[in-house]
Order: sequence, then C-alpha cells, then structure tokens
Amino acid sequence: MRLLPLFAALAIAAPVSAALAPGAKAPDFTTRGAMAGKVVKISLAEQLRHGPVVLYFFPAAFTPGCNAEARAFAESLESFRAAGATVIGMSADSVEDLQKFSSSECAGKFAVGSAGPRVVKDYDVALPRMMNGRNITNRTSYVIDRKGRVVFVHSDMNPKEHISSTLEAVRKLKAG
Repeated sequence: MRLLPLFAALAIAAPVSAALAPGAKAPDFTTRGAMAGKVVKISLAEQLRHGPVVLYFFPAAFTPGCNAEARAFAESLESFRAAGATVIGMSADSVEDLQKFSSSECAGKFAVGSAGPRVVKDYDVALPRMMNGRNITNRTSYVIDRKGRVVFVHSDMNPKEHISSTLEAVRKLKAG
C-alpha cells in the first residue's frame, strides 16, 4: 500500500506536538459525525456531563495506522467505560467517510466526529501536508476531565501507545 511509506515519513520527518498542555481548558465543540454507520451530533460539553472524555485525533480513515488504532480502541472500550470515560475519535474526514469507518473499523462501538477547521486549529492537530487531496490531522489523544480540563496528552504518529497511555490516564483520574 502506498500510504504506509507516507505515514512512516511523517512519523520520522516531523515531531508531533500538541499545543494544549495538561491543565488547559479543552475547547468546546459540536460537530457531526457517525456511530455504527448513523449520522450523529457530537458535543464535547454534552459528553463531559457523563464523565471524562478521551478525544483522539487520527490522520485519515481507512489508512493502516488509523484502522489499527480504531480497532484497538473498540476492543478496549469496555475498559474505558469501566474507568468512567467516553471515547470519541476525530479526523478531518467527511461525515460520509466516517459513517463507513464507524461501522467497519470502530465496530459501531464509539462515535467518530468530523473535525472542521476551527476544531483542528483549536486543538492544534493540523498537519501541513495533504494526503491525496485530503486534509489530515496528526495523531493526538487528549484525556479531558469532567470539568473540561486537559489532564493528559499523548501525541505520536505511531498509534501503538495511544490506547494504553490514555487508559492509564483515565484510570489515574478515576482513582483520584
């Protein structure tokens, strides 16, 4: 697959960093997205009423790393729920693409939202390159507490540690 070398180059060529540091107020947003193939409204403020949120940005649906990451979050979703957290995936993909992605790669277990330019800017996740004419975001996971504060950030183009590191952060948050 020709996309794999692109993501490998991105991971090596540019260090990924997130502007929102722990303690920062997470920018609120409402957007459209999908869950289990159905179009849904996603509101950060609404989700925070139920407890902490793991908001993870991924570069683009249906790419190898993003598929693997979505499947791993889906497989670990019960652990996140047991720790009191909601998982929301976000990318600059269209709602139509996310409808398919939410069913196939997310196994219908959690919502994925279409991050428009404001959300991408507010969370500082834009990558300077496009992929096949598509805007893409970096791979950054935020754990946001119930009060809307960022308590943990993991920013790395390699998807392997995002699930374990955010789950550990949510468990520490629950433990107090």
